[in-house]
Amino acid sequence: MKLYYSPGACSLSPHIALKEAGIPFDLVKVDLKAKKTEDGNDYLGLNPKGQIPAVGMDNGDVLTEGAVIVQMIADKVPGKNLVPAAGTTERYRAQEWLNFVSTELHKNFSPLFNPAIPDDVKLFFKDRITGKFTYINSALAGKDYLMGSQFTVADGYLFTILRWADGQKIEISGLENLVAYKARVAARPMVQEALKAEGLMKAS
Repeated sequence: MKLYYSPGACSLSPHIALKEAGIPFDLVKVDLKAKKTEDGNDYLGLNPKGQIPAVGMDNGDVLTEGAVIVQMIADKVPGKNLVPAAGTTERYRAQEWLNFVSTELHKNFSPLFNPAIPDDVKLFFKDRITGKFTYINSALAGKDYLMGSQFTVADGYLFTILRWADGQKIEISGLENLVAYKARVAARPMVQEALKAEGLMKAS
């Protein structure tokens, strides 16, 4: 299996999932501006969407869309409990979180990375994101993770987005549950391995 990624981008979420799952994989860095892989290959030939993440499967298939990729990874190792079993209410709850992070957080961050968008417009999106974080802070009351005591792939996705908040100077210090949650996920050994592999954390 190959994970096509860009350091610190949304591909960090499936990177964390693969580490937590213990599935062997190769990392392939993508230059998103040039649409080239680090070995010079045309990325658009592999993924016409031109976005990351993408996963090259051992059978030659390519899977895209992060929220789908992480569920595929989790389903390969059911004993790890990285996602509830298919068809259960808990699975739909996990998908509910994945969808929320994707549509309400991830997409609201996209304008913040666009230098052509004016600062006042960016402020509007930052306010929207803060409102979503406030909701999650409330939902985390009494919980270690989004689904309760069990870490799931939805947590890897949310953690990835929370890292973006730092770079965009979106303040979450007043959201105590969310701050504690972020630190809890960051302390996981496999999360730290993924961060180190992408050059986002100094190797000890």
